[in-house]
Amino acid sequence: MMSVKPIILALCATFVLTACGKAGDRVMFDGKYYPTKLSKVGDRREDFAVAVQDPGQGIEGAREAGRLEATRYCVETFGDSDITWQTGYDPDASAVITDNGRLILRGRCVIW
Repeated sequence: MMSVKPIILALCATFVLTACGKAGDRVMFDGKYYPTKLSKVGDRREDFAVAVQDPGQGIEGAREAGRLEATRYCVETFGDSDITWQTGYDPDASAVITDNGRLILRGRCVIW
């Protein structure tokens, strides 16, 4: 008898990947667009920094735009969305790290 579990897992993975949107799609946060750019930091592919443009539109939206970009990177590169944040994403923090008017988020994809 064939197990249903692999079929359910495949369907869930397909749904998660399609929910992220296609490359080039503009995702809005609180009705605003926050362009992002992710780059790896150092020699390890799991370490990254995300620069988010226009955080003055709303810091929560900017953080979420950066989180989405980081999550996409970790899923596409390592197959998992777990991230250990180093700076910039903590929603409870009052300090905002900016560089030339951009919000900078730093983190590491968790590799099991």
